[in-house]
Amino acid sequence: MQIILLEKVGKLGNLGDVVKVKDGFARNYLIPGKLARRATDAAIKEFEDKRAELEKAAQAKLDAAKSLGEQLAGKTVRIVQKAGVDGRLFGSVTNFDIAEGLTKMGLAVQKAQVRLPNGPLKTVGEHAVTVAPHGDVVAEVTVQVVAQVD
Repeated sequence: MQIILLEKVGKLGNLGDVVKVKDGFARNYLIPGKLARRATDAAIKEFEDKRAELEKAAQAKLDAAKSLGEQLAGKTVRIVQKAGVDGRLFGSVTNFDIAEGLTKMGLAVQKAQVRLPNGPLKTVGEHAVTVAPHGDVVAEVTVQVVAQVD
C-alpha cells in the first residue's frame, strides 16, 4: 500500500515521504495513529497545501523533546522495591515504574519512551537506562533500585 507520512517514522521515512508498506502495517498502526494517510492524488495535494503547517508542528514537537532531553540528562530516579537477601527483587522494575518515578519528579515521560535494552531490572543497584522522548532525542538516566526496609 502506498502511503504518505504525516510524521517522521523511524526506519520508514520523514514527513511527506511517499512509501510502500504492507497493508496490515498501514491499516493497523500508521493510519489509526495519524502517522500516515493513503497516498491518493487528492491526499497528496491536500498534504502539499498543509505541508508548512505540519512541518511547523513537527519542529515544535522536536524542540519540546530536546528541552525534555536536556532536563533528563544525568538525572537519577530512585525506586524502592521488595528484595531478597541476595539483592534480587521480588518482581521487577519495568519501564512503567521508571516513567512513573520520572513523572513524580516533574518530568513528563511516558512508558513507551523508556528503553530497557536488557528487559526489566531485576536486581538492586544502579542501572543506566535510556529515555527517548523523540526519535532524534535520546537521554541517559540512572535508575537507583533500593531494597525496601520493613
